[in-house]
Amino acid sequence: MRTNAELHYLDNAATTMVDPAVADAIDRAVRNSWANPSSLYEPAILAEQQLASARGKVARSLGCAAKEIYFTACGSESNNLAILGAAMARRAWGNRIVVTGFEHPSVQRPIRALKDQGFEVVEILPEADGHLNVDKNTVLACCMAVNNETGALQDIKRFSDGVKAKNSRTAVHVDAVQAWLRIPLNMKTLSHVDTLAVSGHKVHAPKGIGALYLCENQRQHLVPPYLGGHQERGIRPGTENLPYAVGLGVAAEQGAKKIAANARAAAALNARLRAGLAELPGVTIHSPEGAVPEVLNFSTNCVNSQTFITYLSDRKIYVSGGSACDKGEPSHTLQAMGCDGTAIATALRVSFCADNDEVDVDALLAGLRAGMQELQHI
Repeated sequence: MRTNAELHYLDNAATTMVDPAVADAIDRAVRNSWANPSSLYEPAILAEQQLASARGKVARSLGCAAKEIYFTACGSESNNLAILGAAMARRAWGNRIVVTGFEHPSVQRPIRALKDQGFEVVEILPEADGHLNVDKNTVLACCMAVNNETGALQDIKRFSDGVKAKNSRTAVHVDAVQAWLRIPLNMKTLSHVDTLAVSGHKVHAPKGIGALYLCENQRQHLVPPYLGGHQERGIRPGTENLPYAVGLGVAAEQGAKKIAANARAAAALNARLRAGLAELPGVTIHSPEGAVPEVLNFSTNCVNSQTFITYLSDRKIYVSGGSACDKGEPSHTLQAMGCDGTAIATALRVSFCADNDEVDVDALLAGLRAGMQELQHI
């Protein structure tokens, strides 16, 4: 790893290291922009200007208007805000929610809560082909842009266009936490997407900051689940986390310039890892060829995931068994893909960022070879 030769951090889908330029910007904002952006005196006006500048940077990375960006605490909050807000606003005329079977818990669980309140939930396969189970009673359709466990890339434009063709009143929400700044996202092109969630700690900003894109013409059709002040145009009340919003703006600005270069670098590492895994007996790769190159999910089919994670960790090689939010629970994504129990129990997820290099991949492959010989097989 370029930042530390002894460290092989390969779990960037769980979180990324904070970029030094982002940390510096946050530090300056903490020290100098201490005023409340909602106040009316000079230091507060300067703070509001910084907040507006950060909002503009995030908006430019998504090809949307600044007023369509709302700062939140994280991607999970953005997902909850969009899902609960859209469903409750439409409850008077519909009760159906359509969702893919591979969603993040911050999408699954609020939808499960809505089901408990009487909404009908219909799950579809993520390879949306436009023939969706959407009718006049469908209030919300959700689809993850990039799966957090396998890196599988969904055709969000096709999905959203298909939904709106069936029912223009149906809200379309996209969880883009793993997609933002990894693939180009332009809301002008994705004109049928109503809300879209992003998160800072996946793109080298800190934990504790995220954003929600809310299409301006859909703003009046969202009922915020929170009650409070006027901040974030009343959509997300509470005094804004100005320093972290500034940091998110810097991360967005820097990341947007490097999407293509970072993807090429990740693709080379992904190919190197796939080639190495092909030489290991019994390994199964779950990430499809068309997945984003930053994520590769595979099973050793012989050693329990947590056992291998601990073994690799002792070598300063850090990977995961799947979504960090599942805390070691069996992967619902792999279950939905029809993987057998052994594959699920032995699955590992590797996720790259621009700081990784070939040394990290080679260290991992060496660790896998040694572990498959030394560790107890299931």
